[in-house]
Amino acid sequence: MTIKEVCEQYHISPDTLRYYERVGIIPAVHRTKNNIRDYTEQDIGFVENALCMRNAGVPVEMVAQYMRLCQQGDETFLARRDLLREVREGIVKQIEKYQRELERLEYKIRRYDDALVTGKLVWDENETI
Repeated sequence: MTIKEVCEQYHISPDTLRYYERVGIIPAVHRTKNNIRDYTEQDIGFVENALCMRNAGVPVEMVAQYMRLCQQGDETFLARRDLLREVREGIVKQIEKYQRELERLEYKIRRYDDALVTGKLVWDENETI
């Protein structure tokens, strides 16, 4: 696949793909005789992994570290697992934070729904606005 095809398929820019390659988030992509990137199925797998981790909010440095571990071979299974556990822990904390914020928004919406019926906006004393 060409860089254009990969970008269209995954809705990312060529600059993003080049950046991922430059910083080690994906390994160097094979090039044709004309020096054009030619993405293989394996390269696409690396791109998908990078996008998954980045979409989950994993910092670039951590994704690059994971990729380096992958390239070092099977003896890095433990380190890779530990890194993914760290990523998971961060995601769980984000989900918990978003859940609290969602609950606050739902509370406010209920208060406004009630106000539309009663004509009066009332906040519970023990709730933060």
